[in-house]
Order: sequence, then C-alpha cells, then structure tokens
Amino acid sequence: MQRIWIAPVFLLWITAVHAEGPAWINTAQVHGFLSQGFVLTSANRFFGASHHGSLAFTEAGVNVSTRPYGPLLLSAQGLFRRSGEVSPKEFRLDYALADCAFWSGAQGRAGLLLGRVKNPLGLYNETRDVAFTRPTIFLPQSIYFDRTRNLGLSSDGGQFYGEYSTPWGEWSLRFALGWPNGVQDKEFERLVVGRNWPGRFKTRLSYLGRLTYESPQRAWRFAITGGKVRPRYDPKGANPFQAGETTLVPVIFSLQYETEKFTLTGEYALRFLRLSGFGRFLPDRSDTGESYYLQAAYRILPRLELVGRYDVFFADRDDTSGRKFAALTGRPRHTRFARDFTVGVRWDLSSSWMLRAEYHRVDGTGWLPVSDNSDRDRQKNWHLFSLLVSFRF
Repeated sequence: MQRIWIAPVFLLWITAVHAEGPAWINTAQVHGFLSQGFVLTSANRFFGASHHGSLAFTEAGVNVSTRPYGPLLLSAQGLFRRSGEVSPKEFRLDYALADCAFWSGAQGRAGLLLGRVKNPLGLYNETRDVAFTRPTIFLPQSIYFDRTRNLGLSSDGGQFYGEYSTPWGEWSLRFALGWPNGVQDKEFERLVVGRNWPGRFKTRLSYLGRLTYESPQRAWRFAITGGKVRPRYDPKGANPFQAGETTLVPVIFSLQYETEKFTLTGEYALRFLRLSGFGRFLPDRSDTGESYYLQAAYRILPRLELVGRYDVFFADRDDTSGRKFAALTGRPRHTRFARDFTVGVRWDLSSSWMLRAEYHRVDGTGWLPVSDNSDRDRQKNWHLFSLLVSFRF
C-alpha cells in the first residue's frame, strides 16, 4: 500500500521529459559522497566489533536532480551504508521525490513533495546522511538514534512545505503524511519483542510535522516537531506474541544560536510509547522517554572547528535510574539510560575533503544497538574514540 507514491512520481517524470524535451538534461546535477570511519571502544560494541577497533562504518551515496521546468524539481539518491550488525551491507533508495512548487513569491513559497521523502525531524535528520552536514561524526544518540535510523529517516507518501518571510523573521512549516520506512528492520523488532521471531512489523499511515522560526539575521533558530507512528506486528508460526500495536509519539523542541565563529545548539525530546495487544508475554504498557543535549561548536580557523556536547537519554522519565525496570525484568538497569560527554575536532582540508576525530565518555548503554550487544556483555561505563575521513563531489 505504501508504494502508491511510485506511480505519480514516475508519471511526473515522464510528463516533464516529453513536455520540455532536453530541458531536464540542461538542468541535471549529479553529486555524491563517501565516508569511512574507524571506531574503538573500551567496552561494548558500536558499529561493529569496536572493542577491538572497527572499520565497519562506511557511508556512500550518489544523488541526481533535474528541473525540467520552473515549478518542478525531480531528485533521488541511492545510498550504501555499513554500520555493524544493524546494517551489515545495506543498499537502499534513500529518497526519490517530485518537488511541485505551486506558489513562489518575494515573501516565500509553498509546494508539495511526493515520493520517498526525508522526515522533518528536529534540526539534523534531513541532512544526516552526508558527514559534512553533521555537527559530529555521530549525531546525538539520545534523539537521532543510529540503531533505528531507517525508521526515523524517511517515509513514502507526501509532504507539504511552506515558507514565509516577515520583517520579524522567517517561518517555515512542513507536514508529512505517509508510511515510514524501517519498521521491518531486525533491530526495531528486537527492541520491541526481544528478538527476531517469525513474523514482522508492518508500516501504517503516520504523520509528522515541524514548525520553524528564524530571526531576521538568522542568528536564532527555533523549531518544534511532533508526529505519530503506529507499526503493527503480524506474528507468524511459532510465535509467543499476538498481533500487537506499537504507538510512538515524538515531540522535539529545538533551539540554535549562531554567529560567525560560534554555534550553540540544544534539543529536548519527549517520546510517548505505548505497546498494546501483544499478549501475556508482553503486557500492555506506556512509557514516556526523555532526551536532551547541549552542544557548542567554535571555529578556531575558517577550516578548523572544535565541538563539545553533553547528551542525556532516559527510556522512562519516571525511572531514570532503571531500578524499577531491573526489578521487574531482571535486566541491567543501565540499559535504560545513557549520559554521553563528547569532544571533537573537524578539519576541512578543502571543499571536498574533511577529517574528523572525537571522543565519548559514556555512562549507560540505553542507546546501544541490541543487534551488537547482549545484556550480559554490556558494561555501564565505557569510552568511544572515532576517526572519520569524508569526500564529496
């Protein structure tokens, strides 16, 4: 059902090409990127067997775009990603869309995106694929989870966007309606039902919206994001669970202040989670997760930047220590929280090449991938060091 976007996007492409002849060739652009990372941890696994040093962190993508005529933009991107057991070797269509602008003027514009579209989630989700557009090697894991990255990244459907400028600043609204990708990933199933049983989660129609304000000189930026995702579980064969439903309602508040050399960013998120209908082996429950981070970046030189961040994740804001969870389930309490202190450096060798290094001191394992880490192997206090080299064209 969620693939219904393929037909209208394909028709728009064919119509545009035949209507304008070679115009789509004259405006065509091709860009790409390649990043290779190294990850070393004192304990636990993150992006491969990192406790021994891991090179299982690779990102590569190629994107194409063309504007066959003024109001219509067609673009798509293919992506290869390797990140430990979560994505051993994954090729995917990252996005493929038709951007139809039905209003454009001196004060703003409005239009529709149809196809596979990036989700308007927080400040960084839509550009998280390209290392050059991320503030650090790894985004704040309390909000931009790499373990369930595909679920938050994109949806198949449509998205309305509108931008309007006033003397007091610029307002932007995005509202998406579609079927999220990633609900059939093994990592998501393990997080909800403990392991990969016969059966799978099925995506359902969901929605997501973000309202953004930027001050006249763009020094201040504020955004609020909210939505609702409802994957449904379809058990098969010898499965202890019934057909249950997972309801996730994220709310994110974002604030950023930026000058020529200094950027201060903070985001705060609540995640309302409800599990229902899975049967007696997974009783109905509701949790409210809480996350936040504060991040500062300073550009010492035009091509050299230092960054520091404090990042906090709680799976349940009413049980921030995890003690209630541990008493009920027997699982380690540190799987329910994480506090991450990060420092890093970025060096732009040129407009095409970038080097990065960063260090994390982490208390807790709340956002570690289940696919890479069993409960008995997790250690509460650990360190992470990472290097990244990136190229773009």
